[in-house]
Amino acid sequence: MKDVFNMMKQAQQLQERMGEMQQQLAETEVEGTSGGGMVSVTLNGKGDLSGLKIDQSLMRPEEAEIVEDLVVAAHADAKRKLEEVMQAKMQEITGGLPLPPGLKLF
Repeated sequence: MKDVFNMMKQAQQLQERMGEMQQQLAETEVEGTSGGGMVSVTLNGKGDLSGLKIDQSLMRPEEAEIVEDLVVAAHADAKRKLEEVMQAKMQEITGGLPLPPGLKLF
């Protein structure tokens, strides 16, 4: 019976830490860049696009396709960085314990 109580207590602590992590992630912003910094994209912790900067030198009609590709690349860079931040925070919470495959906590 004591083991069940301890498991419930640990589950509650994990849930509290998950809530704290979600709050921290909501306040997190990551920036992805491409084109040597000519394009930058900012994502918030939920993965929503919150900023986009494009160097003025790319603002010509003949550069449109290049700009589009650079925006996509910068977004991919930012998304990768956000996933790294999320993984690091998850490692902190779970104490490095591996989660079952397919289990998504965020």
